[in-house]
Amino acid sequence: MRRTTVKIPDDLDARLRHEAQRRGVTIAEISREALEAYLGGSSRRRLGAAAAGRSGRSDVSERIEEILAAEVRS
Repeated sequence: MRRTTVKIPDDLDARLRHEAQRRGVTIAEISREALEAYLGGSSRRRLGAAAAGRSGRSDVSERIEEILAAEVRS
């Protein structure tokens, strides 16, 4: 793994640190996830709703908004 230095505005740094603390992960982990999402790489975080078709539940189509909202909150 390579180390990279990135200069970011103070307000973005504060939001980054807050999110890392909130999730209990490192700033590097949040940064890698963001870069993977932006660049279209293979992210480790996946929406659980992506497998909704295999859930065995019959009400997924009726609850999709609720399911997606819960995934975004997590």
